[in-house]
Amino acid sequence: MKAIEIKAFGAPEGLAVVDLPAPLPAAGEVLISVAAAGVGGVDTLIRSGALASYGFTEGFVPGGEVAGTVTAVGDGVDGAWIGRRVWGSSGAGGGYAEQVAASVERVVPLPADLSAVDAVALGSAGSVAHFALAHAHFAPGETVLVRGGSGSLGLMTVQLAARGGASAVAVTTSSAEWGERLRALGATHVLDRSGNGGADAPAGYDVIIDIVAGADLPTFFDRLHRNGRLIAVGVVGGQPPADFGTKLMASFQRSLTFATFSLDTVDEAALRAERSEQFAAAGRGELEAVVHEVLPLDQAVEAHRKMDAGEVFGRIALVP
Repeated sequence: MKAIEIKAFGAPEGLAVVDLPAPLPAAGEVLISVAAAGVGGVDTLIRSGALASYGFTEGFVPGGEVAGTVTAVGDGVDGAWIGRRVWGSSGAGGGYAEQVAASVERVVPLPADLSAVDAVALGSAGSVAHFALAHAHFAPGETVLVRGGSGSLGLMTVQLAARGGASAVAVTTSSAEWGERLRALGATHVLDRSGNGGADAPAGYDVIIDIVAGADLPTFFDRLHRNGRLIAVGVVGGQPPADFGTKLMASFQRSLTFATFSLDTVDEAALRAERSEQFAAAGRGELEAVVHEVLPLDQAVEAHRKMDAGEVFGRIALVP
């Protein structure tokens, strides 16, 4: 089968099309014929080598989520899965390929009115957004800031916060055009990357969902209300300063909270239930899957170039 492999860490040109043996589903797994693979920010970090200390090596096949049709099952898996359209998590990688084996525990059936491309725009991002807001103890009537609103995770957080009754949903973005598109999805205030905006922007926020991190993360503690919570769900801007906690401690009397959030801490049954609900909501038109572009699998280099250049609003999908 055709797949995309990281031949060399660094620039997108380190990705290459290779021929690999098709996987066989192990016990508890299904084999998915891939119709679409999502391109995520973590894929670009892995490709760059930034996450090599976590065990990612050259020769790795990126891609954490796919959608397609089940063509075979491993031992212990009900044969009724064969022929079903599904979204599936391929774990840390393996999704940039024509076929993927995935644990049946990480597979969700797709409604007939949801495309494979839309599914990979929603699947991982939607669940991170939902459970990150829950991790922040977000409640209706609170103010929310989404730091890094133009990627699929930011877009889903905006939609879910608005849908959940936030009194204001502010976003940071670098583009006025993207800001208008974010307003159409539920944002009430559009800020620049530093968190500055118009005179009508909230003076502070109860919850900040931070996808960026990076050197400026500590400055956003100043934008929290008393008892405010900042949840870091990504590091697309790099790691924060090593001493960022000193800024938090300087605000000791405001009872601020900083936390990280990873889907690895969520029970698989809860993940499947939430994804099923979101896929159904998208099929009914209640959530919008924002797809920036659909590219052939062999154009993964171009997809990563666009991600690195900050040109992507939503999710790029690769199709074999």
